[in-house]
Amino acid sequence: MSTIVDRHNLDFLLFDMFDLEKAHASGPFEGQDRELVSQLLDTAQRIAEAEYLPTAAPLDAVPPTFENGEAVMPAYVGRALNAYSEAGLSAQSFPVESGGLGISHTVSMMVNGMFSAANVAIANYFLLTAAAARLLLAFGTEEQKSRYASHMIAGRWMGTMCLSEPQAGSSLADITTRADPAGDGSYHLRGTKIWISSGGHRMSENIVHLVLARLPDAPAGVKGISLFLVPQKRLNEAGEPGEDNNVTLVGLAHKMGQRGTTNCQLNFGEDGPSVGYLVGKPHQGLHAMFHMMNEARIGVGHVATMSGLVGYLYSLHYATDRLQGRRLGQKNPALPQIPLIEHVDIRRMLLAQKAAVEGALALCTYCALLIDEQKSAKKEDQADLALLLEVLTPIVKSWPSEHCLEANKWAMQILGGAGYTSDHPVERLYRDNRLNHIYEGTYGIQGIDLLGRKVRLAEGRGLDLLIERINATITEAAAIPALSGHAARLAEAIGWVTDATSAALAEPDLERSLANATLYLDATGTVVIGWLWLWQAMVAVRRQEGGAANRAFYEAKRAACDYFFRYQLPRAQIDLGLVKALDDTCLATTPGQLRVA
Repeated sequence: MSTIVDRHNLDFLLFDMFDLEKAHASGPFEGQDRELVSQLLDTAQRIAEAEYLPTAAPLDAVPPTFENGEAVMPAYVGRALNAYSEAGLSAQSFPVESGGLGISHTVSMMVNGMFSAANVAIANYFLLTAAAARLLLAFGTEEQKSRYASHMIAGRWMGTMCLSEPQAGSSLADITTRADPAGDGSYHLRGTKIWISSGGHRMSENIVHLVLARLPDAPAGVKGISLFLVPQKRLNEAGEPGEDNNVTLVGLAHKMGQRGTTNCQLNFGEDGPSVGYLVGKPHQGLHAMFHMMNEARIGVGHVATMSGLVGYLYSLHYATDRLQGRRLGQKNPALPQIPLIEHVDIRRMLLAQKAAVEGALALCTYCALLIDEQKSAKKEDQADLALLLEVLTPIVKSWPSEHCLEANKWAMQILGGAGYTSDHPVERLYRDNRLNHIYEGTYGIQGIDLLGRKVRLAEGRGLDLLIERINATITEAAAIPALSGHAARLAEAIGWVTDATSAALAEPDLERSLANATLYLDATGTVVIGWLWLWQAMVAVRRQEGGAANRAFYEAKRAACDYFFRYQLPRAQIDLGLVKALDDTCLATTPGQLRVA
């Protein structure tokens, strides 16, 4: 059995629950049937297990080093990335006309998930590159697409996004990096960027940095931010990387997890001009960058899910094989010991992991399907699909980052003292996953985004659409005796969400309205996951009634659904109650009260 993927569950989600073959029956992904998808997944699993997985622990133990102004990587990192690109996987989800394979975003996400599960530190390099290339396809000039994006799609060059600065972390209104016109259509950039993932290395012929900066006439705040393409090496007349572009690696950050992905400070224009090119329109760089960031946010949620999955699979195998103790009441030491999984609290922790991981994976898959659906939907439906995805994006980034991290905690707990040693991967998985809480916008930022912006767009149309879809599932499930109780409970939970939303939106004091935005985000996410578990349980019941093989798989789906509705969903009522009440405990606590004399 694989330690990085549960193929049975992937098939269940893709083909039983979301009916991918029907979705691929027409439109841009026509012909991508179950056989083709399975072949792609087979290829990805083979490469991930052969090239990525064996180096996860060594790379964590000996991460990249800063030597002579560059990040020095172990040779096996380059070999793994070459295996990925040589298989054509760097091009998988790009349009054929742009040099890609035209694979749907949903299938591509599942493919990339295996690499994230096997070794997220290596997988990050091409995940960021793909997002950067997609931004250029959306906003770049034809020259930028042909001279830069095409090489990124082919896997020859890599990409980064450069937003934060030492004095401006998430507060992008305060960035000071400057871009001065050079007189020939290019710009000279000068400034410092920090927390740059995947920069500073020499594993590809070139690195394309997407940099937020200000033009000389830029207005203050976020309305004065433009986006620039700044290559690590300038291109010669033949379009090949040539002289250095004065993008200086200052140093590497030392992280608790995902240590094999470089995280660095870059100086632009320190030793001479860093030549860049405007992407999109002046002063609209943040709009373009969020095209990349929203994709990255869904990707972060999926990476968090895969870290949770690997921990679950490992602790499940461990609990099945490890003998320890005897049943309650059996005190005779002559009796044989029993596997850990026979102890009820171990099963509780395994159920908690399963409920979080498989619920989160269903959410990630659903969001990926929405991206694909927009490409084939009628024009009048595209706006609704976009609004629905807007509401779900902060949830899909944040809920897995919180609850699949919690799953990693339970995996460590199941191993006991062995769980926090490097003899087993679960402590590394926990450290790796902890970063996803912060990547691409912290939990608090996502809460403000959801309650302060996303549920207010188009007079709340996005949330209304989500509730309509949840209610449709509730109606179906209510007709199934085994699930009618859960359907009724989920209907109550929708009331918790709508009441809390109404109260927050009606409050004119914005600080008080958003004082509990993080609680709103997490609790609303829990209700959404409850919906997806009810949906999974419906499919499982119908498959069982249809005489499907492997009855235990479907019974486990129903057990996880029961666990979620009885143990997890009720917690949302408490948090949404605080939002509804506009509780001001945190708001009323002053900074002075928290300072230590």
